[in-house]
Amino acid sequence: MNNKFIRFAIIAMPLALTACSDDNHLDLDIEDSKYSNYPEDYFTGGKLGTVHQISSSSFEQPAPAVEQQGLSQAFNLGEYFFERPFTENVKPFTGLGPLYIRRSCMHCHIGYGHGKRQLKYDSNTIGNGYILMITDENDIVVQSFGWVAMGQATAPFKPQFDEKKVDIAWNEYTDQWGNQFPDGEKYSLIYPEVTLKPGCIYGKLIDKWGNEVPLSKAKVRLESSIGFIGSGLIDAIPDEDILEQYRSEGEHATLNPQFWDNTAKDFVKNADGTLAVENGGIVYKFDYALDRASVMSDASFWEVQNVTRDDFRSHYIPKEYWQFAAADPDVTSEFYQYYPQWNKTGDPAKDIIAFGNATDLPVEMKESDYVNYMVWHRGVGIPAARNTLTADFKKGKELFTKIGCASCHRPSWTTGDDKIRDPYGRFSAEDTRMVRYPKQKIWPYSDFVQHRLFMKNDLRTGWCKTAPLWGRGLQSLCAGHSDRLHDCRARNTLEAIMWHGCIGEGGQSDALWAVKNFRNLTREQRQLVIKFVDSI
Repeated sequence: MNNKFIRFAIIAMPLALTACSDDNHLDLDIEDSKYSNYPEDYFTGGKLGTVHQISSSSFEQPAPAVEQQGLSQAFNLGEYFFERPFTENVKPFTGLGPLYIRRSCMHCHIGYGHGKRQLKYDSNTIGNGYILMITDENDIVVQSFGWVAMGQATAPFKPQFDEKKVDIAWNEYTDQWGNQFPDGEKYSLIYPEVTLKPGCIYGKLIDKWGNEVPLSKAKVRLESSIGFIGSGLIDAIPDEDILEQYRSEGEHATLNPQFWDNTAKDFVKNADGTLAVENGGIVYKFDYALDRASVMSDASFWEVQNVTRDDFRSHYIPKEYWQFAAADPDVTSEFYQYYPQWNKTGDPAKDIIAFGNATDLPVEMKESDYVNYMVWHRGVGIPAARNTLTADFKKGKELFTKIGCASCHRPSWTTGDDKIRDPYGRFSAEDTRMVRYPKQKIWPYSDFVQHRLFMKNDLRTGWCKTAPLWGRGLQSLCAGHSDRLHDCRARNTLEAIMWHGCIGEGGQSDALWAVKNFRNLTREQRQLVIKFVDSI
């Protein structure tokens, strides 16, 4: 990807190092000698994973394990690759394009956290963590766009869609209770509708069988970026414990049949004997769609910026796109100007196809740089719980469990030996280059199982992994917003809870019974539940 010229700006976001001004009971900078006074759930990430600094940079802090294991320098170097925009020709952040989603990870993960709600699709806006999920009528992702639609391109290529022709409308939603609690307290719910205007799509929408999908029949949904905090700790949860969680829940709940065979009480097996819920022999635990098994399988630079590595020397771009580009006179007329080294035949259409399907492209990201990035990715700690010694926290926790929230938002897990598991074989089980968290009791508040909420304009397929709740109460402080759920439709914790109580839209929410219990609490009790959720 040489000879690509574009100006770029290094965008920095100063963060104030101030603690939450509206919270008088923060557990700040606790000395080791005082830890014994705190309950075990104060240590959200165990002794190796818990960050004890509560500030606007809480999501950025390395876990104690990073320093203890001598990986601080690698962590800091890896962090650069999260924060810095990639470019076309400035090393070591080179390799952007020919198609891409964002210039930097920070563009999506503002303040290292969850993306925030947007009024328009603009991938150059810091904090716009949206991606477009474009499917056919049956919720199957269109083949010509791949899993991730790319709205940016480097010359002479054109993006898969025109971001300016994506319309996001936020509509009011009235639930079966009229958006009102029995005691008269009212709340508001909103949801997005996405419309692709004429001329938005480059080329055609082609399904997995090679058929064109008319724009009028395509489904378009938003998915927002998730936070990185505590990912390494989740990675360390043993697969067998996840299996037991499925078995336990399968006794009384319908689980995604794509993953779970409730008759066999086991994960679904593919024709080749592998499990439908694993990648490289590792059980899926990450992303809304449960499509990533290990932190070590994160290939984000390849997917988002299209930066090649020694194990990914091809473009993350569907073959259909290259057929469109090869037939575009605007592209063919300038291709050799930008890629003279690819003038193999004198026919730009043929050479564009060859370029697009090449599997031996030059390596743009060094091995050492990617290793450092993964140390950072796995090494970001999780902030300690707040207010743990207060009566409000204890009562809120009790109510959270009593009304049924803990049935899916399972409070705690214990990590295993944390043998590094890398589907790509870059890291060995005992690799000293990587952060590890053996035998830690952690408090993510998730079962890592998918459920259905039947929300208006729901996720693709409707199945969504239970989101970990730890650290989310600091989202406003660290990322400047409190938006929640997969498309940021919930503007606060209360709205997120009430979206769990949907009836209609094809079914009844799996969490409806818990929301009914929440509704029957007094206003004071509801606030205690919310305060607890925002403190963990």
